[in-house]
Amino acid sequence: MLLIGIALGTVYLVWGSTYLGIGVMVEDMPPLVAAGTRFLSAGVLLGVILAFRGGWRRLRIGRVELWSCALLGLLLPVLGQGMVTVAESGGAPSGLTALLVAAVPLWVLLCRRLSGERPARAAAAGAIVGFVGLAALLASNGLTGDFPFWTIALVAFSSVSWGFGSWYQSRLKLPRDPFVTAVYEMLTGGALLTAVGLLSGERIEPASYAASSWIAWAYLVVFGSVIAFSAYVWLLHSAPVSLVATYAYVNPVVAVFLGWLVLSEAVTLPIAAGGVVVLLAVAVVLRAERPRRPAAPVELLEVQPQEGNSHASR
Repeated sequence: MLLIGIALGTVYLVWGSTYLGIGVMVEDMPPLVAAGTRFLSAGVLLGVILAFRGGWRRLRIGRVELWSCALLGLLLPVLGQGMVTVAESGGAPSGLTALLVAAVPLWVLLCRRLSGERPARAAAAGAIVGFVGLAALLASNGLTGDFPFWTIALVAFSSVSWGFGSWYQSRLKLPRDPFVTAVYEMLTGGALLTAVGLLSGERIEPASYAASSWIAWAYLVVFGSVIAFSAYVWLLHSAPVSLVATYAYVNPVVAVFLGWLVLSEAVTLPIAAGGVVVLLAVAVVLRAERPRRPAAPVELLEVQPQEGNSHASR
């Protein structure tokens, strides 16, 4: 239980703080190149760690698996985290960004519904309420926000991409080792982000970046992309999924608090109200989707009298 608590706390705090890290990083660094080199470096670092522990053969994958990892690299690091980085570079507050990204479980549920699945009624109702809260966040901040509307629209798009990628991942042929999947996912996504950034006119000028931006970049590489992800993968194998999934509505609270504390981001009434609605809806969806324990066999519930003993056997 202690290790589970430490791992869960790591995912809560580190992933919640990555929105602040991105906001500090893009104060000087160009967003696409910064995000691209972040994932490239994290992929190389994680790959070296895996090779050190299991040999280079551990990283061998087939062509189909590589293409599947590349597709995930497009959907998650590029269109997911990459677009979040661009949005924060354009002025989107880190706290509001985290609240919009918190809607990922709602998009996953919508993908499942469109694919023919029938989620629980409570989950569907929670998703509807969540989308109402999401629309309120977009509408209120689009009309009165002190930042361009396209930035939060881009964050909403990144949330959709992350949700679709999370849902579609189980339908792809991927390496058995999820850490190996993460290596190639980050390498391909990072390479694409870096290439698009350079082709769009961004430049790599290390000497012109402030120390705070470099610290934020290094934090995102080591803690955000390697340590927290490793803790998350370990939790999926060691703790109930319903417990692990709580990161979806804890991360935004951490992000909003840190954005207010460090970057002096305003927490307006529309942001607070819309955020509460979205987080409550996500909590309802995750609770409704929690797998239930199978009922105990009837014979185990019946009293089995024994000779000389009237108590039920255990």
